[in-house]
Amino acid sequence: MSSGDRGLNVGVLTGGGDCPGLNAAIRAIVVKGERRYGDEVVGFLDGWRGLLEDSTMALASATSSELVTVGGTILGTSRTNPFSVDRGMDRISQTVSSHSLDALIAIGGEDTLGVAARLWEEGGIPIVGVPKTIDNDLSGTEMTFGFDTAVQIATEAIDRLRTTAESHHRVIVCEVMGRNAGWIATYAGIAGGAAEILVPEEPFEIDEVCDRLRKRHNGGKFSSVVVIAEGASARSDSPGLALGGSQGGTPAGGMDEFGHIRLGGIGSLLAEEIERRTGFESRVTILGHIQRGGTPTAYDRVLATRYGVAAIDSVHTGAFGTMVALQAGKIVRVSLAEASGNAKTVDPELLHDVAEVFLG
Repeated sequence: MSSGDRGLNVGVLTGGGDCPGLNAAIRAIVVKGERRYGDEVVGFLDGWRGLLEDSTMALASATSSELVTVGGTILGTSRTNPFSVDRGMDRISQTVSSHSLDALIAIGGEDTLGVAARLWEEGGIPIVGVPKTIDNDLSGTEMTFGFDTAVQIATEAIDRLRTTAESHHRVIVCEVMGRNAGWIATYAGIAGGAAEILVPEEPFEIDEVCDRLRKRHNGGKFSSVVVIAEGASARSDSPGLALGGSQGGTPAGGMDEFGHIRLGGIGSLLAEEIERRTGFESRVTILGHIQRGGTPTAYDRVLATRYGVAAIDSVHTGAFGTMVALQAGKIVRVSLAEASGNAKTVDPELLHDVAEVFLG
């Protein structure tokens, strides 16, 4: 399908966790769609829930042009999974038909784009995906918007934690987001000069962590910042330590509609165990949703804008079932199935050849 110069009816939604840059992507879709192609764009509220409930808001360039600096998402978001809802596919198809939509643009991470892939493959709904997640764990793209902002926030926090750790000769554990991939922990840990970086990709041995902290202390460095991703876990041979599980991390209670256990709290357990084993006074800071909030960095504003522009262009060339992606500095298209198939984990070379040089 190719639209030529015909204006289209385009729907857009933001799903999953919020992150800085979502509004910049919405702005790019709306402004280029309207000004270049004559499109009419409608926003669906609260992710896939908006398609299920036919909950919408009109979008126009006049009201969207200033969104590039605004954090969060004006459309709202949720972790609704239409495939866990009775007649979810039929209800979405009905909404698409009732609005005479020519295309749908889904902005989200692995779960949101996994739904998009199924709707395209099983329902034939014309969809283009835009990658966003602060975790930077989507396959097919080198970078997702939201990640750079999260790293900047985490790095600033580490910088601040270091001075108070030094003042009190403490170990401070900083827990950051990262369920399956430790990109935020790795980047922020390197940038902030952390003494330890613990990630989901490589379960840690608590005795080894404590030994390195003791060695650091004996060498005259009486304070340490340990950065740990929420999905990190201890190895099974860590005696007497109940940290983490089969999915890594520690359950914070409940499960979402995609079957993900809500994680949180491993930083607190680790800090308690370090103090118990070493005698070093230890504290914990869990950054949590602070990493998602506020205005996006300049990099994320530009990347989200490039993705939004590329997404509306993809609609007009009929490139459905694809996600726009960053590869070698260029915006390209990859299949939604490829993008949402497997989590992109941290390169072991980055962990061992770069990060480990500066640990301890």
